[in-house]
Amino acid sequence: MIHPQVKTYKMAGRDPNARLDEIVSLTLAIDVDVIHAKIINLSRIKPSTLFGKGKVEGIGDTISSKNIGVAVIDIVLTPIQQRNLERAWNCKVIDRTGLILEIFGKRAKTREGCLQVDLAALTYQRSRLVRSWTHLERQRGGAGFMGGPGETQIETDRRQIDHRITRLRRDLKDVKRTRELHRKARRKVPYPIVALVGYTNAGKSTLFNRLTNSSVKAKDQLFATLDPTMRSLELNCGRSVILSDTVGFISYLPHELVTAFHATLEEVTEADIVIHVRDAAHPNSEEQKSDVLKVMAELGLNDPLGNPQGEEVAGTGQFHIEVLNKIDSMDAEQQEIIRNKSVRNCVQVIALSALTGVGCQDLINAIDKVLVQSITVYNIDLATTDGASLSWLYNHGEVLERQDGETSIHLKVKLDTTNWARFERRQ
Repeated sequence: MIHPQVKTYKMAGRDPNARLDEIVSLTLAIDVDVIHAKIINLSRIKPSTLFGKGKVEGIGDTISSKNIGVAVIDIVLTPIQQRNLERAWNCKVIDRTGLILEIFGKRAKTREGCLQVDLAALTYQRSRLVRSWTHLERQRGGAGFMGGPGETQIETDRRQIDHRITRLRRDLKDVKRTRELHRKARRKVPYPIVALVGYTNAGKSTLFNRLTNSSVKAKDQLFATLDPTMRSLELNCGRSVILSDTVGFISYLPHELVTAFHATLEEVTEADIVIHVRDAAHPNSEEQKSDVLKVMAELGLNDPLGNPQGEEVAGTGQFHIEVLNKIDSMDAEQQEIIRNKSVRNCVQVIALSALTGVGCQDLINAIDKVLVQSITVYNIDLATTDGASLSWLYNHGEVLERQDGETSIHLKVKLDTTNWARFERRQ
């Protein structure tokens, strides 16, 4: 288990011990015994082997003496680096991306999850064929006694992978189409969607279970759950919302996974309220928040979660709430520091413990308050022939007043921000 601390690398600037603890936790998540873990400082990256010759030999001696079969490197390796290190150390080498893909492959249960993981894994493996055996360099001859340029084995394997990738993408398009049908069905029912997002192991599933009295798998483990889950949540005003638990994020989440899980993560973009659950007790809580924002930006959410609690993101009809979880593992002084810091930053947050339930009612009240504030009375004029829009307003809002004219219908309708944005898109 090696965490290379590289000055010029993207993840530089963080506590290297916390980074090492994270990669150890990721490895333990797939039931692999960690025999040796170490931080190695690097001034620069060597293109062929990542490490210099001396470090490669030193690590090799440790691997040989401890009889280690798998070496995990907490960095994204190039195919050449991975192949050269495997040859030098005579063991299997996995980089950060490969390890996360292994975890997702083990945890995926539903057909959709398996398709998404398979697509991500094949996309990753396609560039790794350089690691294969020397038979990939040989060519197949022509038919019978005829010679010919033939096709190298590596080209054949790459073509087969491309065919599988094409098939998986086609299957995932069907999944995306099915999800869109489900969303359309939910839009017809006046139930707002509340999505939980956050860094992996921030306590989203525990909070989800606490709020909805559910039994979704919640464990002190990275990526304990992959598939999104939805349950109904009853608010104090008697209104119901749909609470969605999504897959956790992580620093430098492989691009292949972001692309493959796009259909699943689109549930976040469709939500009326996004709740960012943070592990307040984690030493790198601010950095984890930054990682979540980066992934959210890849989904097309501009400046997500950066607004004060309950404030609408301009042009989206979407509201954001920030939650600081796991205050049960902090003393009273630390909790007070967090609250004061939030006030100084002009950002209101809700501190709670999903494990004990302390502060969870404050979150429910905040959701209730946001939904109430988002409801506005609109004056709308429709043509008498626009029966579709008239029906939509009756189904998605509360019609307070109606005046029928010869060519138009004037309505006074109470709508929340999300439905008003949807109505504007219909016009």
